[in-house]
Amino acid sequence: MIVSKGRGYVFVHIPKTGGTAMALALEARAMKDDVMIGDTPKALKRRRKVDASKAAGRVWKHATLADIDGLFSVAEIEALFAFTLVRNPWDRVVSYYHWLREQSFDHPAVALSKAHDFAGFLGQAQIQESLRASPYAQYMTRADGVEQCQAYVRLEHLAEDLQPVEDHLGFRLEMPHANRSDRDAGYRGYFSDETAAIVADVCAPDIKRFGYTF
Repeated sequence: MIVSKGRGYVFVHIPKTGGTAMALALEARAMKDDVMIGDTPKALKRRRKVDASKAAGRVWKHATLADIDGLFSVAEIEALFAFTLVRNPWDRVVSYYHWLREQSFDHPAVALSKAHDFAGFLGQAQIQESLRASPYAQYMTRADGVEQCQAYVRLEHLAEDLQPVEDHLGFRLEMPHANRSDRDAGYRGYFSDETAAIVADVCAPDIKRFGYTF
């Protein structure tokens, strides 16, 4: 997450949507007072400036607008241009699975990814409920319950959807490819009819809202 009062924006980093590349592009043009929360080089250097104890929720790179209530008031957030990246859910789940399998920290999803093949992983009720409980809009909902997002940028339509963001910033963004997963380039080959239907069910709101198809 990046909050820039100087440039008047807040970028929310939804997991496995290309957000690290966006954060790197934004921090390349960072202002001195930008608040960066994450694991990019400048964010790590500025971490000690963030008083996490003031925040309503967890202060980390995937924080939601509601999480940072207290660090920033609802009125301060409301005054900013809020944007995020979103991704085809079927593609995103494949990247999520492979990313989890490379991790070593103690978390149920990490353990499940290492204990199961992709189909078995998606068949776990805990994974399905986690995906169902975290639609994209949840990340962009403030503490007062109002969804605020001036630009949902679809990763598959980057040039088109990024235009309002660049218009606001006043410059073009150069996004490197970051955090590449060790996976096949396509995603359809990972799915059976059954597992594709699971994603269609648990991610139905995002699929419908952003026009995604398998």
